[in-house]
Amino acid sequence: MHVPDGFINAPVSAATGVVAAAAVAVGLRGARRELAGAGAGGVAGAERTAPLAGLVAAFIFAVQMLNFPVAAGTSGHLLGGALAAILVGPYTGVLCVSVVLLMQGVLFADGGLTALGVNITDMAIVTTVVAYALFRGLVKVLPRRRRSVTVASFVAALVSVPAAAVAFTALYALGGTADVAIGKVFTAMVGVHVLIGIGEAAITALTVGAVIAVRPDLVYGARGLAKPLELRTSPLAVPAGAAAPAEGAAPADEPSRPAAAAPAAASASAAPAGAFAASVAPRRSARRVWLAGLAAALVCAGGISYYASASPDGLEKVAHDQGIDAKARDHAAKDSPLADYSVKDITNPRLAGGLAGVIGVGATLAVGTGVFVVLRRRRNADSGEQPGTGSGEQQAAGSGEHQGAGAGRPSESA
Repeated sequence: MHVPDGFINAPVSAATGVVAAAAVAVGLRGARRELAGAGAGGVAGAERTAPLAGLVAAFIFAVQMLNFPVAAGTSGHLLGGALAAILVGPYTGVLCVSVVLLMQGVLFADGGLTALGVNITDMAIVTTVVAYALFRGLVKVLPRRRRSVTVASFVAALVSVPAAAVAFTALYALGGTADVAIGKVFTAMVGVHVLIGIGEAAITALTVGAVIAVRPDLVYGARGLAKPLELRTSPLAVPAGAAAPAEGAAPADEPSRPAAAAPAAASASAAPAGAFAASVAPRRSARRVWLAGLAAALVCAGGISYYASASPDGLEKVAHDQGIDAKARDHAAKDSPLADYSVKDITNPRLAGGLAGVIGVGATLAVGTGVFVVLRRRRNADSGEQPGTGSGEQQAAGSGEHQGAGAGRPSESA
């Protein structure tokens, strides 16, 4: 659904550029909170969100190269707003898709440069806002299970694509450069993009479901579904809420506890429930997930993309059939070395397309990760944190984590 130059007139293109710039500014502020782990239930998530957000942008770029057939002579591809919002948050999601659209327009001549505001408004803002609002509503009413997140992802992604088609129709009604009945444009756009939405929903649900299956803590939309951890100082410790033995009395079969266990247990029991959960939450590296995601993106862009459908996508097909492309202009970067997702002067189409895809994944990953790392560092600077250290709350959590790890274990001096 990349809108070329000339579809929308200059005033509306400029207005959408202002809207897009404002949305990106809001997204930058909101993403700083999301990247800092606000409401995430632990600082470990804050430290790994920035590189994962860059990976999400690169993955969306790669999967957008995989056009799939949806009807006779028509194809579709992932838009990615729903996927990004659910994986890394709505504000960060807007930025992820915006980075993808910028790289596609500048490097690959895909989507007009004067229409960049139109494309960000339509494909980044509308899809993300609609998808995440619907997703959150569904998660609240569905059972609190991981499967519910996958189901909600499917529905949200499905609806987001025709919503983007409706938004394009509205923009065309305001600033279309060809004299075409809006009713025909609306019917054609929504009809074909409902079918494309099914493919979007399947890709989104499969991706979200795969990440939830191995690391649900990395899915922004699944936060709060994990069960709280419970510290047990011995295999026979009394669970919370159960009747404790009288003071000074101990079961005959209970083994003696090391002296260091009592203070640790007392301090843990006195801590608030939220701080206690944070102090014992394990810090798990996201490196394997990151490497797996990068490998998947490279395989999609560098190999599978060769087998993508060559049919025009939904917007191109509607534009040709309805005549709304009458005043379309050539892209300013049409002579780019990577134009049309093919490396110039390489005659082998498989190699030319695959290499262009790999370059695109690398460039999108670098730019996206750079943006999110800068945002994360600015968040640390604004909160007075030093590099490699956390806030007072984070330091307390880390201290509690070390105490929890050392509870029940005598010191070396003892």
